[in-house]
Amino acid sequence: MAESFSTDAARESILQSIRSNLAASAPHDAREALGHHEQMKPVVVEPNGIGRDISLAEMFKESLEAVDGHCVIVKSQEEASEQMTRILARLQQTKLHAKRLAISDDPEIERIVRMMDLDVDELAIVPDSKEIFNFDVGISTAQAAIAETGTLVLDATRERHRLVSLVPPVHIALVNAGTIRQTLGETLSELRNRAGEVSRAITFITGPSRTADIELTLAIG
Repeated sequence: MAESFSTDAARESILQSIRSNLAASAPHDAREALGHHEQMKPVVVEPNGIGRDISLAEMFKESLEAVDGHCVIVKSQEEASEQMTRILARLQQTKLHAKRLAISDDPEIERIVRMMDLDVDELAIVPDSKEIFNFDVGISTAQAAIAETGTLVLDATRERHRLVSLVPPVHIALVNAGTIRQTLGETLSELRNRAGEVSRAITFITGPSRTADIELTLAIG
C-alpha cells in the first residue's frame, strides 16, 4: 500500500513538472510559431498571381536543393529545352552517358525534347516494364509541386510517367510554376478541386532516393 502511494506521488510529481514546463514555454512557442509563419508566407506581388508563382518557385527550388535535388527556373519552352540540353550534355560526360532517354506520354515533353540540340542513341515514349531498365534518364512533367518540402506530385491517371520517374538513374521533371503550392494541404485541395477527388495513383517524390545498409553506407540517387 505504501509502495503504491509512493509510485502515485512520483507520477504526479513528474506530471506536475511537465505541466509547469509546458506553461512556461507557451509564450516562447507562440513567438516561434508566428515567426515561422511569417518566414514561410509567400510574397504576393501582383494581383494576377505572377509574384506568387515566382516566390513559390524560388521556395520550391531552395527546398529541393536542400535535399540534394537540382532545380533551374526558366520562362519558356525554348529556355527549358536549352537548360535540358545543358543538363544532359553534362551527364553525357559522366559514366552514366545519358544517351538513352525515356519520356512520358505528355506532348509537351516530347516537343521540348525534340527541340534539343543533342545527340542521343535512343528516345522512347513510355517504355514497358522490361525495356525501362535499359534507359539512363527519365523525363516527365509533374501535376503539382509542394514548395515547403521540394516535393514533386505525379498523378499517373493524367500522365504515364510512373516507371519513367522511378526506374532510370536520373529523373528530370518539368514543373509549371502555376501548379506549385506552399503546403501539402493546399496541394491536395487543388488536386481535389481539379478532378472532384484526389487520385489514388499519386506519387510524391522529394529529392533523390536514399538507400543505407547496416554498415552505415548511404547511397543517394
